[in-house]
Amino acid sequence: MIDIQSQKDHRKINIQKVGVKGIKYPIIVLDKTAGTQPVNASINMYVNLPHSFKGTHMSRFIEVLNEFRGEINLRTFHTILEKVREKLHAESAHMEIEFPYFIEKTAPVSGAKSLMEYRCLFSGCNAEHQKDFLVGIVVPVTTVCPCSKEISSMGAHNQRSFVTVKVRFRKFFWLEDLIRLVETSASGEVYSLLKRVDEKYVTEQGYSNPMFVEDVVRNIAEQLNSNSNLTWYSVEAENFESIHNHNAYAYVEKE
Repeated sequence: MIDIQSQKDHRKINIQKVGVKGIKYPIIVLDKTAGTQPVNASINMYVNLPHSFKGTHMSRFIEVLNEFRGEINLRTFHTILEKVREKLHAESAHMEIEFPYFIEKTAPVSGAKSLMEYRCLFSGCNAEHQKDFLVGIVVPVTTVCPCSKEISSMGAHNQRSFVTVKVRFRKFFWLEDLIRLVETSASGEVYSLLKRVDEKYVTEQGYSNPMFVEDVVRNIAEQLNSNSNLTWYSVEAENFESIHNHNAYAYVEKE
């Protein structure tokens, strides 16, 4: 059969990334408590395409995934990318894996247990003379506005916030430890299940620990700076404001 993708293209334009997005695929990730955790991931895979080729072979990305079925993890990440490069005759390959990760949390007073969801990301590339890999997490927290507390005679406005942290590192670390670092750097934590005694506790705890969005990213960055295992990080926080028609945002990156 005629291979259209392999035909020549005469526009002389290189494409940096071409591939497939939103592949739904089951993978297994390491769990600090249970050992492993099966998750349903969304995977994006790309290669570069030199200007002389009309297109890439999309089906070959899926073929590589199927070769590594049940073995898609941190240790095999670059092996998969190398296989993609080889199979598609590419100079560089890229992959992004996003998945929900669940941790059992205990309510602070009642002791009620529930599962809390966090969004996680593995992202990296493999080129002839370069390899890159990073891990990302999205953690919900709460923040109480210091200004509102200072100027109000009763209460202070607060909001749920999302903190996104991405890191490059030298050796393995647990997702749970990075998530915990973020949760303890805000006014308070978010839980799936709280009884009334817990609501009282977390509300008063947040009120006694007010923070601007700038405080949150600086608190996290301060702790990440002290971790010699991390070679790079970025931290962004977005407060979904309760009394404004906009969100507050801050971003810091290790230089």
